[in-house]
Amino acid sequence: MAEISDELIRLERLAEEERAKLAGLSGGAYEAQRERWRSASENVQSAIARHAEATGRSRESVEEAVLKAARRAHEDPAE
Repeated sequence: MAEISDELIRLERLAEEERAKLAGLSGGAYEAQRERWRSASENVQSAIARHAEATGRSRESVEEAVLKAARRAHEDPAE
């Protein structure tokens, strides 16, 4: 499996952080945060598609690898 870059992991984690910020919001605050999440999500999806094309892998396999790598990067090594 090709290496997943730190940049792809960073972008995925940023999108997930923006999604998590939706909790408890409503109205205009929700809509504004949803737009930030949508933008971050589009950024990571574009980066995944570029990486897939550059490496000859399917977009789905790259996305799966990015998600796994982002989860591993987020785990506490002390646990």
